[in-house]
Amino acid sequence: MFRGSDPINMDAKGRMAIPTRYRSLLDDICSNDLVITIDMKSTCLTLSPLPEWKKFEEKVAALPAMDELGEMLSRFVVGQAKDLQVDSSGRILIPTELRGYAELEKKLVLVGRTQRLEIWSEDNWNAEREKSQENYRGMLTNKDNMSDALKNLSW
Repeated sequence: MFRGSDPINMDAKGRMAIPTRYRSLLDDICSNDLVITIDMKSTCLTLSPLPEWKKFEEKVAALPAMDELGEMLSRFVVGQAKDLQVDSSGRILIPTELRGYAELEKKLVLVGRTQRLEIWSEDNWNAEREKSQENYRGMLTNKDNMSDALKNLSW
């Protein structure tokens, strides 16, 4: 559904334009109702269509009550989530506290992750991309630590 990356500018009020290629898709799949929250693994934000977010919330709610990771997901990812609506100009307003968490300034990168989007500061994205490319090459040579699903992944 979402793929590729797009450089985007955020204005002084914290508004970011959704790329034109996603606007009709978002209108079709979620009537422009989105959920934004923190990413626990990286210094970025995730932006999900509401139906996809609800699937994630159901999975988190089904985790055992004493599961430590489930508690963290519930407390921090779900607990920081905010509902958003794409405005008539195709923009979203990123909440101030989430902008601070992800270190967002004017220059952003929107990254498609199939069912959701990630919002990165340009600097954090460039650093993550470089680190990931180095790690990825090393992981590919160590197939013993790879899950069966990844070993069998092809295109």
